[in-house]
Amino acid sequence: MYAIVRAGSRQEKVAVDDELLVDKLTGDAGDTVSFPAILVVDGDKVVSKAAELAKYEVTAEIVGAVKGPKINIMHYRNKTGYKRRMGHRQPYTQVKITGIKAGK
Repeated sequence: MYAIVRAGSRQEKVAVDDELLVDKLTGDAGDTVSFPAILVVDGDKVVSKAAELAKYEVTAEIVGAVKGPKINIMHYRNKTGYKRRMGHRQPYTQVKITGIKAGK
């Protein structure tokens, strides 16, 4: 069984015990979060109607906060002596999927 969930600004394919990186979430390690399901596949059965998807719940546990890879940015203008170097590391939250179940 797997589901397609909306996690931040992206859609992710998840199954139970999968670990994934999502945009930064509020909460500490060990907290539980839930994601809205967009599609659920259970064997041969595919659920995609909004009324049926409202019954499904995808829960995850926050493992911790991590940072993405370093991105180097260089601004340069010719013949003026203007040089600026900047860097950026995107903050992410690592989560572990704990359950995909039909509730309600």
